Amino acid sequence: MTNEGFDALLAYVEDELAFATSHYNDSYLDRRISSRMRRTQSETYTEYLDTLRANPDEQTALLEALSINVTGFFRNPDVWSGIREVLQSLSDANDTVRVWSAACADGREPYSVAMLAHDDPLIDESAVTILGTDISEPALETAKSGVYEASRTIDLDEQLGFLDDYTRYVDRDGNTFRLKDDVKRNVTFERHDLINDEPKTGFDLVICRNLFIYIDNEYKQSMLRTIARSIRRNGVLVIGKAETIPPTLKSAFTVRDSRLRIYHRESTETNGLACNQPNPNSRP
Repeated sequence: MTNEGFDALLAYVEDELAFATSHYNDSYLDRRISSRMRRTQSETYTEYLDTLRANPDEQTALLEALSINVTGFFRNPDVWSGIREVLQSLSDANDTVRVWSAACADGREPYSVAMLAHDDPLIDESAVTILGTDISEPALETAKSGVYEASRTIDLDEQLGFLDDYTRYVDRDGNTFRLKDDVKRNVTFERHDLINDEPKTGFDLVICRNLFIYIDNEYKQSMLRTIARSIRRNGVLVIGKAETIPPTLKSAFTVRDSRLRIYHRESTETNGLACNQPNPNSRP
């Protein structure tokens, strides 16, 4: 896309609003920006840029629109069957299991992990801790509350149908679904930017699904390096079914399930990735 108004708008968002537009596909950015232009009745990118400069509330609205925030409870149930098996094996091998749900949007993914841990008798839910992170503060506020609303386009009852009886973990009042305290106790949330922030450390399982399809290829590798450095040796990574590990990073991972995009983190140092220390909670 070559449009001076569009380029100037992206430069403003990156330089003044600190959102790394250069890492995202132009087509994705244009869809999200065009939506805000329609809402503000801006006819051109230049006109919208003027609105953006003058209106702090619109700056906040645009940043929220640019955050991915596409999620659901137990999205792609076949993948969650694979995650169940991963959690079973990790729970069997370790005294503690640390899970990172990266780019978790409004928290439904990390809460899905928590409910799964409580629901499966082969998983010790008291040993499982889950960190959910995202760059969107409003999404994280929703996540921390653990309260979700069904609508004409979002059928939470259907999403939660992955479990035999989700009412053990969720209180429902009409179209309002509230996570119970026992489930929320396993999950914490914080802001983290996979593009700009430092890696985490010591995770047995990292789930980062359906983010990389929006990211330009040249930046996927650095983001996956951040994730790889956050996973313990022999830990597990789950990415989206439409996503792939770049060739330059394939030696850092071995395939556990190619169809479900589940990978093992290799235990040897590869491609400049510093290996994590052995899990001190692993059982002999």
